[in-house]
Amino acid sequence: MALAQQSSIPATTIPRPEHPRPDWQRTKWMNLNGEWDFRFDEEDLGLSRQWQDAANASFEAKIVVPFSWASPLSGIGDNRQGVAWYGKSVRYSDLASGEKLFLHFGAVDYSANVWVNGRSVGSHEGGYGAFSFDVTDAWQSGQINHIVVRAEDRDHAYQTRGKQGYGEIRGIWQTVWLETRAPDFLESARFVTRLDGTVELTGTICASASGEATLCFDFEEGTVRHETKLALSEGRNDFQTGFRVPEPRHWSPEDPYLYEGTITLTADGRSDSVGTYFGIREIGTVLHGERNYRWITLNGKPVYLNGTLDQAFYPEGYFTAPSDEELQDEIWRLKRLNLNFVRIHIKPEEPRKLYWTDKLGILVMEDMPCFWGEPDETARTAYEAEAREIMNRDYNHPSIVSWVVFNETWGLFSTRDKVRSFLPETQEWVREVYRWAKSEDPTRLIEDNSPCNFDHVESDLNTWHFYRNGYQLVRDHVQEVVDKTFPGSEFNYTGGNVQSDAPLMNSECGAVWGIEGSAGDSDIAWQYKYMLNEFRRHDKMCGFIFTEFHDVVNEYNGYYRIDGADKDFGYGDFVSGMTVADLHSPDFIVFDAPPSRTVATGQSVEIRMLRSSYSDRYHGRKLRLEWELSYDNLGARMIAQQGTQTIDWNDYGVRELDSVQTSMPAVDSVAIFSVVLRDEQGIAITRNFITFDVQSGVADGVYDLEGQWLSVPVKKYERIEWPNAWHALNGNKINGGSEGYVEYEIKLPQTARSAAIGNLEIVFEAGAKVVLKKDKEKTTSVAIDLDFMSGVTPDPDTNPNTYYMTDDNKKPSLLCISIDGQAVDRRYLPDDPADSRGVLTWHYQSKDTRLEEAGSYGYLQRVTVPSRLIPSIIRAGGFTLGLAVDSATSPDLAGGLALYGRNAGRYPIDLLIRYW
Repeated sequence: MALAQQSSIPATTIPRPEHPRPDWQRTKWMNLNGEWDFRFDEEDLGLSRQWQDAANASFEAKIVVPFSWASPLSGIGDNRQGVAWYGKSVRYSDLASGEKLFLHFGAVDYSANVWVNGRSVGSHEGGYGAFSFDVTDAWQSGQINHIVVRAEDRDHAYQTRGKQGYGEIRGIWQTVWLETRAPDFLESARFVTRLDGTVELTGTICASASGEATLCFDFEEGTVRHETKLALSEGRNDFQTGFRVPEPRHWSPEDPYLYEGTITLTADGRSDSVGTYFGIREIGTVLHGERNYRWITLNGKPVYLNGTLDQAFYPEGYFTAPSDEELQDEIWRLKRLNLNFVRIHIKPEEPRKLYWTDKLGILVMEDMPCFWGEPDETARTAYEAEAREIMNRDYNHPSIVSWVVFNETWGLFSTRDKVRSFLPETQEWVREVYRWAKSEDPTRLIEDNSPCNFDHVESDLNTWHFYRNGYQLVRDHVQEVVDKTFPGSEFNYTGGNVQSDAPLMNSECGAVWGIEGSAGDSDIAWQYKYMLNEFRRHDKMCGFIFTEFHDVVNEYNGYYRIDGADKDFGYGDFVSGMTVADLHSPDFIVFDAPPSRTVATGQSVEIRMLRSSYSDRYHGRKLRLEWELSYDNLGARMIAQQGTQTIDWNDYGVRELDSVQTSMPAVDSVAIFSVVLRDEQGIAITRNFITFDVQSGVADGVYDLEGQWLSVPVKKYERIEWPNAWHALNGNKINGGSEGYVEYEIKLPQTARSAAIGNLEIVFEAGAKVVLKKDKEKTTSVAIDLDFMSGVTPDPDTNPNTYYMTDDNKKPSLLCISIDGQAVDRRYLPDDPADSRGVLTWHYQSKDTRLEEAGSYGYLQRVTVPSRLIPSIIRAGGFTLGLAVDSATSPDLAGGLALYGRNAGRYPIDLLIRYW
C-alpha cells in the first residue's frame, strides 16, 4: 500500500533543525528530524513479525518527523487510529570511550516502544511528556544504526488529548535527537530565584562510580559564578546548593532579562556541561492598602494581566509548529498588541516556544491536557504521571507563572444512574492534585479547575469563564461576579467549599459562545472594547484572558486570522493613533458608560470616567487627560468641544475622575467622545472613546450642509434586480449580491423645482456585498454541536451570525451610478467591511444573542450631478437614480452592493438629495 506524500517540506530539508531545549542543552547532539521510514500496522502484527528488526518491517512510506502522521506536513496526512511503525538509519560517531548516548523524544502520542539495532531500549506512555533512553549499550559507534519506534494511539477515554479534535496528534510530534553525556552527568536541576538575587538549586546527578566531584555554575560570561564540592555515590545523587547574584536584574515582560550560562559537573577528570539559563522573578499575591481581597503581583508589585487564550494550533502541522521562526513570530504578535500574558490552552507547550516566551517576555499560564472519559483509576494514574513529567520539564521557565491542572471540569464528570455529575470524591481528587502541584512548585500560582460551571474546590486564583454579548448583559454579569467575590463566599465554588481571598480574574471571555450557534466569523472589536472597559471598572479584577489569540478551526474570534493575518479593529478612525494595544495599557482611562447611546441634538450629557493603574511607572507624577467631542460632518471631521484635566497619578487601583459635562452637536451625527492620557512630555499613554447617535427627530435630518435636501429611505426603491437581494436591520440596509441594480424614483419638492437651483448632489453610504452561503440559503439558525472538540469543522459561511470582520482580504466592487439612464459616475467600493466603525449597525442590533450583519458599514459617497442634466431634472420634477454593479463593465469587480440607511452603518443618513 503506497501512501500519498503530502509534505510541503522538501525531503532534503531537516524540519525544526534547532535544538529543542535551549533551557537544557549539551553541545554534542544530533537532530533526527526529517524523513523516516513509516508504515501502519492496522492488524497489530508488527511485534509478532518482529518489525523491531528493521529488516523485517518492510516500510511502505516515508514520513516527515516531527509531525503527527495525521497532519499535512508529515507527508502522510491520514487521521488513522491505531499502531504505526517508524524506522531510521543513523550514523553517529561523536561518542568517546566511556561516554553515554541518549535518545530523546520531545513527545510521542500516545505510547511508544523503542528499539536500537533490534534491541529494546525502553517504552513510554503519555502523549505530552518528554522522555529519553540510554542507548549506549545498543549503539554501534561509527556504524549505521537502526532506530525503530512503535507508536500506538487509540484515543482511549483515559488518554490526555486536549483539543485534538482540531487536528489529531498521532505518533511522533516533537523533535527526536541524540545526545552525548559524560560517564557522570547532570540529570536535572531546578532554579528558585528571589528578588534579592538569591538563587537556590536542587537537582540530580547520575554517577558511574563513587567519588569526588565539582559542580560549577558559570553565568553572565563568568561574572556570576559558583562552585561546590560533592561526594557522589554510584547511581542517582540529589544535590542542593545556591548562590547570590549581585545587583540582580529582574525578569519581566518589559525587561525579559535572562542569566545565560552553563552548569558543569567534573568528576574523575571528565566534564559534563549543560547550557541553560534562569530569570530572577517572583509571582505572588498581596493585600494592598485596606483591601480585603488580593491582587496578583510580579516582582512584588501589582500587575494587571492582559491575556489571551492560545490554542497553539497550526493548520499544516496541527499542534507542531512548522518552524522555530513561527514560534518566535507568535510571541512578537502577542507583544505588539501590548499583551503581557498568555494562557496556552489544554496543551503543555513545547520547550522551544517557552524559550521564546522567556526570551521575548510574555507571562504564561500553562494548562495540563485533559482526558475526555470519566475520572476512573486508570485515567487518574495516567494523568498524574503525565502532569509530573510536564512540570519537571518546564519548571525552569521564568515566563511560566501559573499551572492550571484542570479546565471546565473536563474529564471530571461521572455518570451515576444516568446522571452526570462532579462527584464529591472527584472534587477531593482535584484538591489532592492541586495540593500536590502546590507542594511540587510553591513558586507559582496553581489553579485547581478553570471553571465554566462555577465549581472551584481549592485554588490560588479565583477565575471564571463567561461568553456574553450585549453591553448591559456584560456589565451586569461582571458586576455580579465582583459583588459575590469575598472571603467566605460560596459563589464560584462547589461542594460546600468557599472562597478565600484569592485574586479574582477572568480566565476565558468573549462573545463567541455568547451568541446562539456561536458568533460565527464576525467582528470582535465592538464587544471587546466595552468588555475590557467593564473589567477595568472594578478594583477587584486582576486581569482577563480573551478567547483568543488567533482563529482556529471552529472559532473565528482571534485577534488574528488562523494564518496570522491582521484583523482591522478600526479604533484609529475614532481616536488618532489608537489600536487595540491601548486597551491593554496598565494605566487606563475607563468610561462608566455604554459604548453607544442615543441622544438628542444639543443635549447636555455627563461623561463619567475612572482611572485604572496597575503600574508604578507614572505614580507621583501629574498626567494630562485630553478629551474631545467630535463628529463626522459627512466627510469632514468637526470638533464640537475640547478640554483637559490634570490628574495626580498616585497609587494602584481604580478611582473616579472628575466628570465632564458636554453638549451634543446640533446636527444628526455619530458623535465621538475621546480621551488621550499623556505624560509631561506629551507622549500618549492610552486612548479610549465612546459614541453617541445624535438624533434631531426631523424627518429629513439636520446636517451642517449648504442648501436644502431630501432624505429617501434606502428601502424605498422602485425597482431592484439581483441574483440575491434582501433587507437587513429593519430595512435600514439593503443588499444585492454579485451583479445587478437598484433604482429610485426621486421626486423633488416644489422648492427644488426652480431655475434658481444650480447644483444637485447625491450623498449615501455604500459598500460591496459578499454573498455567503447563509445568505443564499436564508439560514436562520444553527445547531451547536457540543462535540466540536472531537473533530467538528463547521463552515462559517453557513452560520447566520457570520459577517466577516475587516481584514487584509479585501472584497471590492465597482458601483456604476446613473441619472435617468445616463452614466454619471463610477465608484470603487474597496470592501464589505465590518468592525467597530459600523457604530449604527451595532447600536441597532435587535437581539444580544443573535447577530445581524453586525458591525457592517460602507463608504461615504458624494456624487455631483452633472450640470447639463439639471434643467431636465427641474422640468421633470425629479429623476431616476440608478445604482448598478455590472460584470460586463469590470468582471473582477462584480462584488455586489450594500446600501446603508439612517440607523445602519457608519453615517446617520439615508439617500440624501441635496440641492442649492
